[in-house]
Order: sequence, then C-alpha cells, then structure tokens
Amino acid sequence: MTKNEVKDLKESTKESDSSGGFNLGNFFKETQVEFSKVVWPTRQQLFSESAAVLLMVVAAATLIYLVDALFRWTALQVFH
Repeated sequence: MTKNEVKDLKESTKESDSSGGFNLGNFFKETQVEFSKVVWPTRQQLFSESAAVLLMVVAAATLIYLVDALFRWTALQVFH
C-alpha cells in the first residue's frame, strides 16, 4: 500500500468519523487494509510453534499432576 493510499484512507476515516454514522463499505475497506498488514507464518513455523505449545502444555500438566500426587501422598501419610 502506498503512502497516498494510506493518506486517502485516513482522510476518508476522518470524514466518516465526523459524520457520526457507521459506513459498512468503509468498515470493509479498513478491514482489508488491516489484513494486508498481517504477517502470516509459514507452514513450517506454524507446525513448529504448535508443537512447542503442545509440548509446554503436556509438561505443565505433568508437573501439576506430580505435585498433586506428592501432596496427596503426604496428606495420606500425615492424616492416616
């Protein structure tokens, strides 16, 4: 997107803001501009980051389970 297009979009936004109404066409135009700014991950990045998230979830769940089992065992030893 060129600087002139951005400038035109900003001016049209100011005009629509001053009118006080909702402009559906302007909404979709601004949505398209925002989507063009998004940097989408590559397929490899998507898979590697998803694997990292899943690994951390499994690690956190395992840690929570182990701490819970330790407290359960301790409570049974103390209160039994």
